Amino acid sequence: MDVNVVVMGTESVGKSALTVRLLTRRFIGEYGDIESVYCRSFIVDGREFNVNIWDSPFTEDVSEVSLLEKKVQWADCFLLVYSICDRSSFTYISRLIQTLKSSRDYLSGCKSSIVIVGNKRDLHHRRTVLSEEGRLLAQNTGCHFYEVSAAENYHSVLMVFHGLMDRMKDTKLPVKRPLGLKGIVKTMSAVFGRRRIDSI
Repeated sequence: MDVNVVVMGTESVGKSALTVRLLTRRFIGEYGDIESVYCRSFIVDGREFNVNIWDSPFTEDVSEVSLLEKKVQWADCFLLVYSICDRSSFTYISRLIQTLKSSRDYLSGCKSSIVIVGNKRDLHHRRTVLSEEGRLLAQNTGCHFYEVSAAENYHSVLMVFHGLMDRMKDTKLPVKRPLGLKGIVKTMSAVFGRRRIDSI
């Protein structure tokens, strides 16, 4: 089964760190504003999933129609990431969920699974968003919720993606319209060929 996942959130919440942690087990804490698509195979309950992950840079206007429509057309799942140390990133995710769910393609019946991820759990001393707030947002919007630390724990990040695949394994995914990602995203080699600074 092929599954397309779009990762979204504001700047510096750890979108790329989560994705790269999943792919390489390494934590790289600082990234430029690079748009990338990654591919990875998972085995969940004996079933193989080919997962395409679109690591999407922050867009200030969540209602920017053309790009948002492309993402909804392509995605089977959305991973919406906020930092537990940044309330504005949590507020953005709340607005983004409503925008996604009210989009034409989402409402047309090709509904995508949405997962809310609170990142940077290791920085609990700087927390401004309570775990209960993340759980309540997920409950009120019909989404799934995880709180993780990409910096400290590979297995919690893996659990997020395995949970996604577990929910998708009995779903007959709709045929997605081609998006033509070539040319608008970077390749794996372009991302990993750059020097990064390991930091939080």
